[in-house]
Amino acid sequence: MTSWNAWIGAGDAALDPSDDLSVALKLIRGVDADDPTVESHREAIVAMADRSAALATRTTRPGHLTGSALVMDADGERVLVLLHRKLGIWVQPGGHADGDMNLIGVAWREASEETGIAGLRIDPVPIDLDVHQVAPPAEDAHLHLDVRFLVVAPLGAEPQGNHESDAIRWVTPGELTDLGADAGLLRLAAAGRDRWAGR
Repeated sequence: MTSWNAWIGAGDAALDPSDDLSVALKLIRGVDADDPTVESHREAIVAMADRSAALATRTTRPGHLTGSALVMDADGERVLVLLHRKLGIWVQPGGHADGDMNLIGVAWREASEETGIAGLRIDPVPIDLDVHQVAPPAEDAHLHLDVRFLVVAPLGAEPQGNHESDAIRWVTPGELTDLGADAGLLRLAAAGRDRWAGR
């Protein structure tokens, strides 16, 4: 568990890109989870890392690293979800590492770009891991090896969204099920609530 003072934002060197696979593996191994699902995802990611040093490159198959963010409002009561334009489902902000092994920076940048919110702060200790298959149009089906972080928006933040989503909204964790959130997003929201409560 990290203290609020350890959370980082714009301009912090901890967000700088890295091409060192050990940086990503340190984060992945550092996820504190008693959940057997998360542990199985960790094992799968580490096994793929043993086979490919290019794990942060989006063309790597059977899968590649991504970083995502559970963005909470300043009160810790709502989370931000996007209706993904290509996949047609509600998801948290996130995206491809594109060669960057510093997944803290990847998740923070993706959250900033996809929400349009300035002043986001990220807990540098990941809260969840998820391996899931995606099948975007005009691409082969492949795995996203997602390392997930908790990000908090400043008070009164109004999301703008970008070209990657058709809608963006704040929802309570209880509303995620009504939006058709998958088990991974529900688990992420629960982990985010736990981390926020213990910050």
